[in-house]
Amino acid sequence: MKILIIEDEKELSKSIATYLKSEDYLCEVANTFHSALAKTEQYDYDCILLDITLPGGSGLEILKELKANKKMDGVLIISAKNSLDDKVKGLTLGADDYLPKPFHLSELSARIAAIIRRKKFDGNHLVKFNCISIDTQAKIVTIYNKHLELTKKEYELLLYFVSNKKKVISKNAIAEHLWGDGMEGNNDFIYTHIKNLRKKLFDAGQIDYIKSIYGMGYKFSDI
Repeated sequence: MKILIIEDEKELSKSIATYLKSEDYLCEVANTFHSALAKTEQYDYDCILLDITLPGGSGLEILKELKANKKMDGVLIISAKNSLDDKVKGLTLGADDYLPKPFHLSELSARIAAIIRRKKFDGNHLVKFNCISIDTQAKIVTIYNKHLELTKKEYELLLYFVSNKKKVISKNAIAEHLWGDGMEGNNDFIYTHIKNLRKKLFDAGQIDYIKSIYGMGYKFSDI
């Protein structure tokens, strides 16, 4: 799962990123209004941590742009501005949650997980596709109630496919979602991960759900 941390306090953004990476999130950081706006316009995120007060502009303007462009990224406002007006304004504009500073990193992580569950998995931590069951809390995959051994990237790849089932996903989107914006355009390594995931699913008794769509990317589907 990929997180964008929009926060002008560099030490705080660094500590948040370090903690969330230990929780197996992929993190990117933007410290200014303009760099944050550029990232949100170019990439998609599972959750955006959004400070209100930024050099160059307001985080609420970024939130407005996200909603105007019909972006589906989850948004958690993190701000020292803890007045009722700021909270109401942020939630009214479409933020999913509001967490005033200072906060415990463990609570931040729990809020992020809750937003992702609500937006992507209808509030469930168990995600199912036919006989495949993914526990997003324990990060365990089972097929026919038997544990499927996956590497970290294979797990993330499977979860990304299942949460976008029956949609065509470009190679660039896969690379950028799982490895960050620095990997966009470098897709050779994706084939190895997909090949390995395919084999493990097949060995566990599954058909080939990962369909190659020529010139476009991949689609995870049982038809």
